[in-house]
Amino acid sequence: MSVFSGMSRPMKAAGVALVGVAIIAAVIGGITALGGGDGSNEAGPSGTPTSPGSSSVPPSTSSSASSSSTSSPSASPSSPTPPSTSAPAPGQPTSAGPGQPGQPGGDQQASNKWVTVRVLNNSTIKGLADRAADDFRGSGWNVNEVGNYSQGVIPTTTAYYRPGTDEEAAAKQLAQEFGIKAEPRFEGIQAATPGVIVIVTKEYESGHKGS
Repeated sequence: MSVFSGMSRPMKAAGVALVGVAIIAAVIGGITALGGGDGSNEAGPSGTPTSPGSSSVPPSTSSSASSSSTSSPSASPSSPTPPSTSAPAPGQPTSAGPGQPGQPGGDQQASNKWVTVRVLNNSTIKGLADRAADDFRGSGWNVNEVGNYSQGVIPTTTAYYRPGTDEEAAAKQLAQEFGIKAEPRFEGIQAATPGVIVIVTKEYESGHKGS
């Protein structure tokens, strides 16, 4: 039996129209619901894309910067500190100790004057050795003893030295400076204590007046 049986024809027509409207509204509502569900999966709130690639850029950039800053110290090692050196710079003379012939640096003639000098009088002139010693000291020589030599006659004032020692250069320099002779030690003074031995004779006084 039909739902509309027993109704008048106008009421049947109205009921059919209402049913049709309801069906159409249901169909439209279903389509709208379906359309709204699809749209929500394609875009986020306010139309912002939800693609994974859009959110991966900042972390990638930050990771690169962190990696760069981490590897920076190893990429630029600190330069080594140059070792200190106490050696003289090239071209600079090496200082020589006094009285060491043949070594560079300093005044060679001045360096010979550290050698000890003994002055002995071999004349009858009293105080001649003291006078000669004062002359030598005035020129910077290291006179440490004054005395007499009476074991023989020396022909002329002479500075005696031991060959191959510092005394040789010193005796030759002193002889040149004061116009006297320089010779190796003779047998009578071979065993004497080290140093240049100057034996002065009477001609020293005549040759050094006013000294």
